[in-house]
Amino acid sequence: MSLVQQLVKKGILEKQKATSLEYEVKTSGKREEEVILEKRIVSEDFLFGMKSETLKIPLKVVSPQDVLLKVLETIPEESARYYQMIPLAKEDNRLEVGMVYPEDLKAREALEFLARQNKFSYRIFLITLSNFNELLRKYRTLRKEVTRALEELETELKKEEKIDKKKIKPTELERVVEEAPISKVVAVILRHAVDGNASDIHIEPGREKLRVRFRLDGVLHSSIFLPLRTLPAIVARIKILSNLKIDETRIPQDGRFSTKIGDRSIDFRVSTFPTTLGEKVAIRILDPGQRKADFKGMGIIGRNLKTIEGALKKPYGMILATGPTGSGKTTTLYAILGLFNKEEVNIMTLEDPVEYFIEGVNQSQVRPEIGYSFANGLRFTLRQDPDILMVGEIRDEETASLAIHAALTGHILLSTLHTSNTLGVIPRLIDMGIQPFLLPSTLSLAIAQRLVRKLCIHCKKKIKANKEVKKIILQEIENFPANVKKSIKLDKTLYIHEPVGCKRCNNAGYSGRIGVYEILEMTDQLSQLILTKPSEAQIQKEAERQGMLTMKQDGILKVLEGVTSLEEVLRVAEEK
Repeated sequence: MSLVQQLVKKGILEKQKATSLEYEVKTSGKREEEVILEKRIVSEDFLFGMKSETLKIPLKVVSPQDVLLKVLETIPEESARYYQMIPLAKEDNRLEVGMVYPEDLKAREALEFLARQNKFSYRIFLITLSNFNELLRKYRTLRKEVTRALEELETELKKEEKIDKKKIKPTELERVVEEAPISKVVAVILRHAVDGNASDIHIEPGREKLRVRFRLDGVLHSSIFLPLRTLPAIVARIKILSNLKIDETRIPQDGRFSTKIGDRSIDFRVSTFPTTLGEKVAIRILDPGQRKADFKGMGIIGRNLKTIEGALKKPYGMILATGPTGSGKTTTLYAILGLFNKEEVNIMTLEDPVEYFIEGVNQSQVRPEIGYSFANGLRFTLRQDPDILMVGEIRDEETASLAIHAALTGHILLSTLHTSNTLGVIPRLIDMGIQPFLLPSTLSLAIAQRLVRKLCIHCKKKIKANKEVKKIILQEIENFPANVKKSIKLDKTLYIHEPVGCKRCNNAGYSGRIGVYEILEMTDQLSQLILTKPSEAQIQKEAERQGMLTMKQDGILKVLEGVTSLEEVLRVAEEK
């Protein structure tokens, strides 16, 4: 019985839909499993669990970390990719083999041929498609590929004796770093960072080794250590890609480059920084495919979502995002721009730097060193007949004044401001010299945010909250706005989720990040209050009257929903 028919039998799929799925399988040339997963009829785990029962073959989930490189070499990468089977473990001459399609006779024949040729016996396990793809990357592990490239590089370095930045001419250094080995080292590091969903790469010189770290879900992890003597060549290669001066090592430099990794076009933003041990390089990975964020996916729900949607219907006004570096402000503004991005709208941005290129949006990079600042740029953009403007940051009185003027003259203006929460936005603008009477008619929303790590959906554990945790949560709920408090249903026993760690999340217990927000909107009461040059305490009372959730309260809601842990929420809440 086919998997589609089994889903019908279990009452998960209607007969009519099953017929159209079976027709698609026949005509598309795709596997039954692929079609079912594309249509999101059931989860991959459920589908392969059902397949395991049918075939009487045990289902196995294997972490790439648990598969040794020597074991992988038993089956060549080309065969593994073509037949979708992969070696998992080997004891003596007995091999454990994971197969996505063990029912495929050609795959079984190929495995039998390899077993005879290499003189091993085997046992078959079923593995999921996503697990197979994770394991397939193991053929191209960072350590293995870099080691091979370094071996080639060692030969080059011996020929050159030593790369001495003071003695070697820039043209000679450029020739060395364009050679295959060093280019390969850099390419491998970039690809593995992208494949691992890292947001940043840090290449840092130490006293004895060159350390490469990837930032995953906001936390830096050491990925590999390289010989220190490779630093000049690696930095020079990155500088060449970014069109920076390779012979200038005394001052910081900024640049960017784009390259294709797999079938994706990825942008990399590069920053070099001179340290006492050599140049450090930080690379921000800008994957346009990850920018297609929706508000709910970002964690903006309930009252916060309604407040933003209400503000977006206004024909003009300022929407300001606030928070520290790396809190997701730009992502929020880009998500708002995405809603406005239509044929009939002229959108212009001033950024420092331009993080993501958005089709249909006129984006400009400010250059303060040549006098092209946010303030000057804003003057010119207002002459370009814009409907919507985004200014990277309001840093000074001049930019703030021009932003207010733009909002007053019928434009929607998006920007960021550095305050710790929404309560500080109005006092900050007044401190910058903005007249209080101008704010009620121009400021629509102030959005403060932080990022918390999401619990891994595969291994998070539901537990009974202890007395201390229960006390913290109940105290916060007591201060919730009345309408939110009503919607919370708590049992006598309070349950939360905690991180565990599994193969899917590399034993971190967390996978991905989500925002916690507080959103202050302009109301008649706040308009009256602004005219008195209010303190943060007075604004807080108005925020409570509005029913605004603080970032901590928004985080507590996400804890109760099992999205994140209390430790994560308290960590970011204390940053305030």
